Amino acid sequence: MRVLSIDPAVRNTGYALLEGDPRKPIVLAFDVISIPKAIPQSAALSAIRTHLVNVIQKFQPDEVAVEGIIYVQSHQTAISMGAARAAALIAAADHGLRVYEYSPKKVKMAVVGNGNADKKQVAFMVRALLGLAVTPPSDAADALAIGMAHLQASDPLKSKLLERRLV
Repeated sequence: MRVLSIDPAVRNTGYALLEGDPRKPIVLAFDVISIPKAIPQSAALSAIRTHLVNVIQKFQPDEVAVEGIIYVQSHQTAISMGAARAAALIAAADHGLRVYEYSPKKVKMAVVGNGNADKKQVAFMVRALLGLAVTPPSDAADALAIGMAHLQASDPLKSKLLERRLV
């Protein structure tokens, strides 16, 4: 199975492509879609969708895994994060891909073994578990972790995570 995993945000959307066995996935790609603050939010959302469409067309994933909605104290932040998430979901839906959602706590449990791990711990474990030569930027590391959690959840022999199919 090939999975596109996404950590959505308007200014820095992390994404990753993983393939294969959940115990030893192969990393095909990872990056961060960085949008300058000078770009209006509507144009940023369009850029995220367009970039992800290009990634989907290039790598032909079988499924998409996305970070679930998290609690934030600012309504403005929640709306912004929801909009970025929508841009990612539309890109996936336009290509008929199934989308699965994972809470940050479950992703951290799957990768670090601690649902309250910080971003540095997640990035360190992603690098170690995937055998990467460099530590990925935090948004890309989060996307890699989401992909790893999805592969684990898809493994009938090992799955202890509950995923929720969105589309």
